Amino acid sequence: MSEPVFERDPSDPKKKEVNPLLKLALELGPLLVFFFANARGAWLVEKFPVLGDFGGPIFVATGLFMIATAVALAVSWALMRTLPIMPLVSGIVVFIFGALTLWLQDDVFIKMKPTIVNTLFGVTLLGGLLFGKSLLGYVFDSAFRLDEEGWRVLTLRWGFFFLFLALANEVVWRNFSTDTWVAFKVWGIMPITLLFTFSQMPLIMRHSLDERFKK
Repeated sequence: MSEPVFERDPSDPKKKEVNPLLKLALELGPLLVFFFANARGAWLVEKFPVLGDFGGPIFVATGLFMIATAVALAVSWALMRTLPIMPLVSGIVVFIFGALTLWLQDDVFIKMKPTIVNTLFGVTLLGGLLFGKSLLGYVFDSAFRLDEEGWRVLTLRWGFFFLFLALANEVVWRNFSTDTWVAFKVWGIMPITLLFTFSQMPLIMRHSLDERFKK
């Protein structure tokens, strides 16, 4: 029987394990490309004149962001022969809003992308709980294993956190410059997310099925 196109349910014993660091690199890599391209857009156009067809730095960054996202998904497929669900959803939104950004030469669309993605993730996680499904396991199952109550509470917290990120993105892009928004997207959102993740460790340790967290 052939492998499914999308990653298996976290509880499926046939699901392949992914190195957490590799998974993190594939998810954050495109974002770092976006930040670098926006900061060094003029230099990149000077070195690679073809990139000038995209437009100014934010449009060069958007084009390279789309390419990097496609590469990350392709690498995931090459290694696992399945596609990770949440990065795939995010990638689809990147391609749609990135294409609109480049076509209309209006950076509002790419700025709205984090709002759309985080709202979608937040609503999906919270909505899944209403049907008794803790979907967060698709994101973190490679890093740790929790009991049912642990996944439920962690999913609830992450659902509201994603909605917070969506609101934060709206506040920043609507009230500050493009460069400030890009910097916040990389150097604001990532530290906030890491702090939130580490703050969940007591919960993870209480509900972990992994002996490493029980010592």
